[in-house]
Amino acid sequence: MRLKCCASAGKTRKNPNVLVQATTTLNGREITYTLKRCQRKSIGLQIDHHGLRISAPLQTALPHIDTVLREKAGWITKKLDQWQAKKSLALTWTHDAAYPLLGEPWRIALKPSGEIDMARQIACEAAKQSLAQLNPRQIEQFVMAWYGQQAVACFKERIAIYAPALNVPPPPFRLSRAKTRWGSCNSRGLVTLNWRLIQLPLHLIDYVVAHELAHLIEMNHSKAFWGLVETIYPDYQVARKMLKNYG
Repeated sequence: MRLKCCASAGKTRKNPNVLVQATTTLNGREITYTLKRCQRKSIGLQIDHHGLRISAPLQTALPHIDTVLREKAGWITKKLDQWQAKKSLALTWTHDAAYPLLGEPWRIALKPSGEIDMARQIACEAAKQSLAQLNPRQIEQFVMAWYGQQAVACFKERIAIYAPALNVPPPPFRLSRAKTRWGSCNSRGLVTLNWRLIQLPLHLIDYVVAHELAHLIEMNHSKAFWGLVETIYPDYQVARKMLKNYG
């Protein structure tokens, strides 16, 4: 296995918090990762949408890091493949971009009055020319306001459907911008739902709503909790697996 580093180990030890880009070959694949030297006793590996990140003690030699990576090669490549396969929900603020709503693409359009709106059809050429004059900030503000309105209306409706099935009153909820959680429920009974859920197909929104409402009764992930979820959303295992496909 080959290990290449863009900064010397000596420089890294002098600057313990510096992030170094490096490459290695695992299972025949060249993989770029970020190496951080820090005050810790063992090597830590983290894989997410940023790729592979390694935290290593200050004095750890590169050959030792190389050995650890070789030992974890199967796990590393598997996790990287899983993240690469995730469906990205990242948005670009351009007039011709598609903005998913309930799993279907929507685009910015023009009303007859000349005001901007959202529609499922592609704008005509004349409308495209007018929309092209919008700057990214204007597009972001409009689309995010639209997403917020759609999310509040949809989540309120789904909560009203699933709460009675658990014999609980519809709880208060708020939108979240969390980067790693689709939803949560605290001990005060406040449900938080990630606004990005509105981009997903409705059956996945229903699963998250059912999941969080079940926490009003069981504040854990015990067998009893999953039993509650199953009573109101029988296919929760399928939906849970599908939800992991979205990044």
